[in-house]
Order: sequence, then C-alpha cells, then structure tokens
Amino acid sequence: MISGKLLRTAGIALLAVWVNAPLKAQNEKFRDPSVPTVERAQDLVSRLTLEEKVLQLMNTAPAIERLNIPAYDWWNEALHGVGRSGVATVFPQAIGMGATFDPALIKRVATAVSDEARAMYNASSAKGYVNRYSGLTFWTPNVNIFRDPRWGRGQETYGEDPYLTSQLGISFVQGLQGDHPKYLKTAACAKHYAVHSGPERLRHEFNALASPKDMWETYLPAFEALVKADVEAVMCAYNRTNDEPCCGSNFLLQEVLRDQWGFDGHVVSDCWAITDFFSDNGHGTTENAAQASALAVQSGVNLNCGNEFPALVQAVEEGLIKEEEIDAALVQLLLTRFELGVFDPEDANPYNAISQDVVNSPEHRALAREVATKSLVLLKNNGVLPLRNDLPRYFVTGPNAANIMSLVGNYYGVNPQMTTITEGIAGAISPASQMQYLPGALLDRPNVNPMDWSSGTAKVSDVTFMVMGINGYIEGEEGEAIASEHFGDRLDYNLPQNQIDYLRKLKDGNESPVIAIVTGGSPMNLSEVHEIADAVLLVWYPGEEGGNAVADVVFGKTSPSG
Repeated sequence: MISGKLLRTAGIALLAVWVNAPLKAQNEKFRDPSVPTVERAQDLVSRLTLEEKVLQLMNTAPAIERLNIPAYDWWNEALHGVGRSGVATVFPQAIGMGATFDPALIKRVATAVSDEARAMYNASSAKGYVNRYSGLTFWTPNVNIFRDPRWGRGQETYGEDPYLTSQLGISFVQGLQGDHPKYLKTAACAKHYAVHSGPERLRHEFNALASPKDMWETYLPAFEALVKADVEAVMCAYNRTNDEPCCGSNFLLQEVLRDQWGFDGHVVSDCWAITDFFSDNGHGTTENAAQASALAVQSGVNLNCGNEFPALVQAVEEGLIKEEEIDAALVQLLLTRFELGVFDPEDANPYNAISQDVVNSPEHRALAREVATKSLVLLKNNGVLPLRNDLPRYFVTGPNAANIMSLVGNYYGVNPQMTTITEGIAGAISPASQMQYLPGALLDRPNVNPMDWSSGTAKVSDVTFMVMGINGYIEGEEGEAIASEHFGDRLDYNLPQNQIDYLRKLKDGNESPVIAIVTGGSPMNLSEVHEIADAVLLVWYPGEEGGNAVADVVFGKTSPSG
C-alpha cells in the first residue's frame, strides 16, 4: 500500500499548477478515500470562499455547514501524557524521561499516550464535543535544548544534549503517530523552532543571536532529526532568531526546513506569536495584523494559533498576498486532517476502534511506574539505602511530600489515582510499622508559626524522608508558576533557604538517617543537601506513580537507573 506520506510528496509538486487551474464541477472528491490525499485537499479548498479559507487556517477552525465539515480545534498537548483534557495517565515529566536514556521505553510511553488520545477523541466526537485539548494534533515533543538552566520550561525538554534530544524526540514522534500505512494515529509537532530556551519574561520580544556553529551543532539537529522521522508539524517560536521573528523567517521556514530538510508537513505558530510582529512590546517588524499575517504565510506558516489570520482578507485586498498563496498554505494544512482520517468513513480507520478502557489502564499505570523508577537518580548513599520496610517508625516530611504539583510538572493530565511520595511510602511499609507525616516547612518561605514539632519527630524515628526541592509553583511557563516573581524562570540555582534550614534541623543531633528526596525539573545547587543528608535521591517530576516508584527504590524493590 502506498503511504499517505508518499502520496503527499508526489502531490506537493502539483500545488503550483493547481492553484492556477480552473475549478471543475466534481462530486465532492474530498470525501473519496480512494483519491490521493493532495487531490482531496485541493478539491475541498476549491469549494471555499476566501473568508472560509482564512478561518480554516486558525487553530479554532469553525464548521462549514454547507459542506458538512465539522469544526476542529488544532490545539492539544501531550508532553508526558494527554494534557489538559481530563483523565489520562500522567507519565514522568519530559526531563525525567530524558534521564532514562532509553529511546525504546520512550516510544512505549508515546504509544500509550496516542492510544489514550485516540480513545478520548473517539469518545468526545461521539458526543459531538469540539473543545480545545480534545483533538488529534498534539504540539509535542519539545526538542529545545536546555541551554540556560534557569529557564522554567527546561523541564519540558529532554535536557541539554542535542543527540539525546534527537533520539528521544524521534521515539516520541514514532509512538504518537503510529505505524499504519495510510492513517496517522495522532499528529506530532516539533517545537519551538528555533533557539527557544528562555527567558520566559522576554520571549515575545527576545532576539536570540546564535552563531552558525551553535545553530548547526546545538539548536537545529533535533529538529532535523524529527523532520527525517516524518514529524507531521513544526511549531515556530515566539522569539526572533538572528533578527528575524521565527514565524516570519524565510531562512528557518523555507531555506532550512522545507528546501534543505525536505519537510512536507505543516507549520503552526506558537500561540499569538504573530501578534508579536506588531505589538508594542514585540518585535516591531510589521505595523498591523494584515502585514504580519501575510508575512507569516509567505514565510511558510500554515496554521495560526491566535487571532491574527482573519486579517488575511484585508491583506489580499491590499495586495500584500495573493489568494493562491493562501490556498497553497491551506492545502498543506488540511493534508494533516485527511491523514488522520477524519473525513473518511468510521470503519475505514482502525484507530477509531480504540476504546476508553485504555485510559489510565493498569498497563499504562505500570508503564508510568517503570519509567519513573528508571528516571530516578541516586546522587548520594551513605550506606543507608535500601531500607527495610518493617522498621518501627518512619517519618515523612517536607513541602513536596504530599503535593500533587511535585509529581506533574506542567502540561499534565489528571486522574484519581495519583500517588504522592507520602502515599507511596505509606503503601510500602509493613502494617506493623508506624509512620507519621508533617509538612514541616513551606515551599519557599519561612514558617509563620515559630513552633516546631517536626524536628523532634525526626529524632524519635528510625528514618526520616525529607521531600524537598522545587515544583510548578516556582518554575514553569510564564503564566503558570504562580509563586514565581520571574514568570516561571529562576535567577539562580539555589534551593529556598528555608528548606535547607529545615533539613539541617532534622539532622542536627539525630543519629537516625535522613534521606533527602528532591523534586524539580531543572538544575539545583544541592551542595548543602549532600553535606547534611545521609542519602540524596533526585526524582524530577515523577508522574502519577511517583510515590510508588520512590518507594520501590528506597526499599530495594528496584534499583535507580537514571
């Protein structure tokens, strides 16, 4: 069987001819699965008005009722599980997956994610729901290079190494998109292209100046690798790179992406990145939405996440862009929907049969636990690990011990079976043992109450687990890290001093071991933690099975291998 990719490649060369050809009366060729995909997309576009075309270039593409075309929202997330869409398996954050150094394992994760994505899409479609985060086009993986360790979104990446990022990114794309010869299971997207590594506060105006050596050796290899792996989409970034807005860069989007690498998928703008072309605090490269939208489409953008592309109608009227250029961009974009099979009979696509029982199934929870254990990094062990699980008294404390935000990072799903580190340890110890839990310390500021009951509890316990570090309150994307004064970034690597002070109080005069379990998605200065604690375990944001994975490691059921 000829794959959709091959049909697409053969058809792309016909676009220049097609956009100038006269419209012929046809019987909705776009609905015929036997017709080559490019011809179907061309046929559909030929039936649309200019106003309809530009609205189909938006992430919130409306229904076209006269053609029975359903509405579709292109914006969906699946960084480490289907995100923001309801119940889903929450796997370890991407930075933790990076610590596994295991491409085959990461492909299994992405395969599970795409199974759940299809099941959720099938269920929502059956109800007639068309919502953001309920579709099949996922803006993941994030293959940016974690060059500046203060960047709050570094947790979304696989780390600072271009080769590892490439290999894990390829695996994630393969797992998301599936292996059917005709249909995509879901559509993956390589983001954020290119040289996008913070700072969050300035991302809408920042000009990243990268030398040719850095571009070709550090920032571009992962994107090239994913293009060669047939990633369906690429997201252009907010920032400028070497003076050009990434979503208006002929060099990035045409010369490199399409001409040099041969990319034949669609390009989506990061959300409201086109506004940054002309906004007061943006790049200042155009004067208004019409100019910005024309520049984006002519540079190679097919899909607008935001609200700028309706101005393309004005741009055509002013002679800034030809309608034929809009047609070509839309054909390229619609190929993705055709390859997802959304215009075909339901029984033609085997992915339509995936049912909801795969969502957060026992098999997927077991996989989440496996990935978490393989991501944990043992940084210090002064002969205390592994522990017996039948000691008389255990004490679990610290600001991240019972905190869901310490499991999930960002871009996460939800479910009723998330296991905090407190819960994981409680579930692993002998029924004859005693365990106490007290928070003991706030995340990033001194306690208001001067009384301290926690350090005394540590001194009468056989072992104390201090669960510390950072979480999504103080690192993340610009609008989500609600306790961050720096829009999700950090200005240094230090842990909050109140946590160090509390750890020292737990250990002072205490002959029993204190084990530091550190959560977080970016580099941290752990020098004092190493000095004080008897063992140090870095657990990243370990996902819904994080508590069980930590218990598996500290009690010797499995070995940490991150």
